[in-house]
Amino acid sequence: MAPQHWEGEGWRLGFDPLRQPFSVLVGGAGWAAELTASEAACLRDGLTRLVAQHAQLCDQLMEEEAIELELESGPWWMVLEGDRRAWCLRLVLSPEPGQRALELSWDTVASGAFAQAVFALQERVDGSIGGGGP
Repeated sequence: MAPQHWEGEGWRLGFDPLRQPFSVLVGGAGWAAELTASEAACLRDGLTRLVAQHAQLCDQLMEEEAIELELESGPWWMVLEGDRRAWCLRLVLSPEPGQRALELSWDTVASGAFAQAVFALQERVDGSIGGGGP
């Protein structure tokens, strides 16, 4: 499979199955980091759960009410923070000892689009970053 790349305002996502062990690129405004397939699969699974949790709660939120949801998924600690209409993401990767750690974030403009791209990545790469999905 050929390398693939998606991007929008304040985010980007890439996949290159020939770049091992770091086949997935995630990026934001002025930064980028590479992930392993396993890290990307855990990221996708965690984002799926966080976004679904927000969707279930947003009808219960008052117009001006804010919410912060936290989740641990594999090596990831994730936070979705915002209101019923818009939210931002903060992520921390805490891998095995001796591995690199990452702190990542996207603003409210980029967060939803980035999450949707991560969900779609699974479909586009035919299971190359693990099973499951939204």
